[in-house]
Amino acid sequence: MKLVCISDTHGDHEKLDLPSGDVLIHAGDLTGHGSQEETRAFMHWFGKQAFAHKLCIAGNHDAFMEAAPAIVAGFAKECGVQLLNDSGCRIEGVNFWGSPITPRFMHWSFMRDPGAAIESHWNLIPKDTDVLITHGPPLGIMDEVQRSDDEFESTGCPSLLRRVDELEPLLHIFGHIHEGHGRVDHSSTSFLNVSTMNKGYSIEHAPVCVELKLNKSGENV
Repeated sequence: MKLVCISDTHGDHEKLDLPSGDVLIHAGDLTGHGSQEETRAFMHWFGKQAFAHKLCIAGNHDAFMEAAPAIVAGFAKECGVQLLNDSGCRIEGVNFWGSPITPRFMHWSFMRDPGAAIESHWNLIPKDTDVLITHGPPLGIMDEVQRSDDEFESTGCPSLLRRVDELEPLLHIFGHIHEGHGRVDHSSTSFLNVSTMNKGYSIEHAPVCVELKLNKSGENV
């Protein structure tokens, strides 16, 4: 199973050159301004892509997706897109789970306070999750933001890190921190920051491709 992963396209999704694959994943911030029109246009574009499965979560820029979840769910269904919002799906024996939640910063969408408020979302992640998709990173993993010439801040979620360490999914896919694009392998989990835009909000990074191999019993190897 080949996964093609993108994130943080902020309305410039049509500029992408997508390789072929089986599952197309967008890890949030699909709009630039969070409007209804942008959201629907994205869903129509996403649904037209030549993949057997198309999975999507929202991000902190996607205001309409938080304000009108039922309408957005209708857009997704109409376009053949699997929208994950603290929910999951199973594809060819692989368990996917997606959440748009990130730690609170200013007044963006899908943000929660530290402690019980945000942990209530991470506690929903099933123990048998193979591929976890969140908008933001866990603490200390491709999560640094440059605040000044010589000051960097880790902005990831500590409670998400604890939950991922506990569950050990095969893959944890996220974006949000544009300058954190890359891959880190730790223990049994591969962490992928698949942000497509750079710090200056221009498309810079190609879609990230991952091949998941299954053995004859359908289990991941």
